[in-house]
Amino acid sequence: MRQSQLFTKTRREDPKDEVAANAKLLIRAGFINKELAGVYSYLPLGLRVLNKIKNIIREEMNALGGVELEMTALQNPELYEKTGRWSDEAVDNWFKTSLKTGTELGLGFTHEEMITELMKNHISSYKDLPIYAYQIQTKFRNEQRAKSGVMRGREFPMKDLYSFNDSEGSLNDFYDQVKGAYERIFEQVGLGDRTYITFASGGSFSKYSHEFQTLSEAGEDTIFVCEEKKFAINKEVMDEETLSELGIKPEELKEKKSIEVGNIFKLGTKFSEPLGLTFTDENGEKRPVVMGSYGIGPARVMGTVAEVLSDEKGLVWPRSIAPFLLHLIWIPGEGEMGAEVADRLYDELTSCGVEVFYDDRMASAGEKFATADLLGIPYRVVVSDKTLKEEKFELKERSTGKVRLIDINEMKALCGGE
Repeated sequence: MRQSQLFTKTRREDPKDEVAANAKLLIRAGFINKELAGVYSYLPLGLRVLNKIKNIIREEMNALGGVELEMTALQNPELYEKTGRWSDEAVDNWFKTSLKTGTELGLGFTHEEMITELMKNHISSYKDLPIYAYQIQTKFRNEQRAKSGVMRGREFPMKDLYSFNDSEGSLNDFYDQVKGAYERIFEQVGLGDRTYITFASGGSFSKYSHEFQTLSEAGEDTIFVCEEKKFAINKEVMDEETLSELGIKPEELKEKKSIEVGNIFKLGTKFSEPLGLTFTDENGEKRPVVMGSYGIGPARVMGTVAEVLSDEKGLVWPRSIAPFLLHLIWIPGEGEMGAEVADRLYDELTSCGVEVFYDDRMASAGEKFATADLLGIPYRVVVSDKTLKEEKFELKERSTGKVRLIDINEMKALCGGE
């Protein structure tokens, strides 16, 4: 992509109506646009990051045997009445609307009820199990406070996976597989070294659940971290009984602030029983299907990366989810040769599969470098009169700040181009 063709622009000042660092940075860099509190549009650069996060998640879900679908946002109240989750007393963040006929509908905040009802058309025998179905779809939650940028929105993308098994044992096996998949996801997006599997409350679903919490002072949660076991306990369930059950001593734990980036629940038969999702087992007896639910918010992951990996100059994207791998910057000089060399370099790199963001604008070096730092693309390559004399290109790594001169072949090797 040529930067001159990008309609978005960077800003020098933070937006005045934002308090979260992730929102300030992403808006200033032109990755997102705030429509109203808790509601953001994803602009071209932001959408590229979001889609890369989604694809990392998608690959891991597919590797588990997950099959992707997409369900509707509009929800049937009858299903939620059967499980006791339609009333505002039970769920306080519903968005509800009505048809012109007066029939009330909900905007989906989660999809356990809907997918359970759907599976009644596809599950009748033990031979139909297991099924692992997931979607990456927009959710709506009427949050009272939406002050955390894209980490807590009122409209946001969510990956929700649902498992359908014939027994608690097979559910437990899959649950552990999902744990491993989630660890790989957070490793790939650059959060692995600071993200902890966290023992947490199961809420109304089960006795306990597991969250994936990333250490950050911007977090809304408090966890107690056991560094030795790379494990944590949510403050909500921190008591002697929990410590005893997990075999952890109080002195092994350190209190930290964190951001919840994912969670997994064993649902058991909480939804299958009231909604009548059953299967016939090998003995010909009808039994309720055993379920699990597993969530990750791609936008929340994006916001968390912006919070914890940025610096005083701007965003710092890991190469796995950066909008582009290389930021090619042409510095206008005395002649036309620099522009010609930069154009050829851009064409050559893109032709061999390198993702290049080409700053071909007529602007000063200082403005271009400041923009590059704010955008946070992993590698910056400069073409200028100075580098042309060296017959090489200046490369700067955004994460380390290291600068060196390289030739085209070194650049291709670094970027993985053929």
